[in-house]
Amino acid sequence: MQKIELLAPAGDFERLKVAVAFGADAVYMGGTAFGLRAKARNFDAQQMADAIEHAHAHGAKVYITANVFAHNADFDGMADYFRAVQKMGADALIISDPGVFGLARDAVPDMELHISTQANITSYASALFWAKQGAKRVILARELSLEEIAEIYDKVQGKILLETFVHGSMCMAYSGRCFLSAYMNNRDANRGECANNCRFKYALVEQQRPGEYFPIAEDGGSYILSSKDLCMIAHLPEMAAAGIASLKIEGRMKTPHYVAAVVKAYRTAIDDLYNHEALYKSKIPLYIADLQKSANRDFSTGFFFGKPGGEAQVDSTKTHNKTYDFVGIVKNYDTESGIATIEQRNKFVIGDTVEFLRGGGENFSQQILEMRDAGGNTLDAARHAQQILKIPVDKPVEALDIMRTRLE
Repeated sequence: MQKIELLAPAGDFERLKVAVAFGADAVYMGGTAFGLRAKARNFDAQQMADAIEHAHAHGAKVYITANVFAHNADFDGMADYFRAVQKMGADALIISDPGVFGLARDAVPDMELHISTQANITSYASALFWAKQGAKRVILARELSLEEIAEIYDKVQGKILLETFVHGSMCMAYSGRCFLSAYMNNRDANRGECANNCRFKYALVEQQRPGEYFPIAEDGGSYILSSKDLCMIAHLPEMAAAGIASLKIEGRMKTPHYVAAVVKAYRTAIDDLYNHEALYKSKIPLYIADLQKSANRDFSTGFFFGKPGGEAQVDSTKTHNKTYDFVGIVKNYDTESGIATIEQRNKFVIGDTVEFLRGGGENFSQQILEMRDAGGNTLDAARHAQQILKIPVDKPVEALDIMRTRLE
């Protein structure tokens, strides 16, 4: 059985480097136009070229998002953009709009085209339609069960590849076709400007009693549109058996810590599964514990085992769960002195115990007993955002390893 691809988000160059360092087979990222994550930092032309070169140098593929639902004005310059992206060496374009697909097929006929989950592909007939148009891969709708995916695979195998989301935030709207943001904030989610209105807390107001808010849910939770996060790490054998070729992690807006933690957990799980399935099954609680160290809502299996009820799908809290705080990222390491150069991301102090989340080895913990700033001055705390620090470490580390502290 061919090993399943692990596809990770890259909201900017740093997160792309982290995704690759922690084991992603491929990354997906957006330029400054035509994608559905306008609030992500994204990549200008030079950054994109550098990012593609970096990913390829480390054996990872790069897929460029162009999955906006295009209006007339969006087509200005689009063909030139696609040709430029192809020249940079991008491995595929991710597209949802048939008009954009047709333009891309004409502008870059030799480039691989993937159909976005926004196209809500829920049947083998739709997958075969896109195969006939020349698409290489379809990213299936999140509303499909594994049984339905297996049936699609049975009908399309050899004609087109199947990709699906395996982990991350879930949209409450069908295949992401949400209009709340446009209605409430004049920000069109289908053009990359989602305001995440589904994550807001709602209450009931009676017309004659303005200012009086009545809770909607008896348990006090009224985040009635906010979905739980998807997590399928405990069900990778079933996903592989259903014919899925690529497992996609959601999160182009997430932190480097989140990208590192989730990619490493799934990388380890996939490798364990293919090397020794019994080992994989025995380590499922460890994978989940590692995933819970980064910010997440409660986990669910989405629609993979049938349509979920409200309790299985709705997240009733506003805050993310997490057990660790992202406090630094390794910039480099000196083997002779055993000193790591760290860029601070959140405050930590002398005496704190930190864990190093490692891309190329086993994680380890140690107490911070000494640190200096870039000028060699002794510090008792790292207080300044992105401050450069020199810290002795107990074991070797590498650039892009993540430093984190346990939350009390």
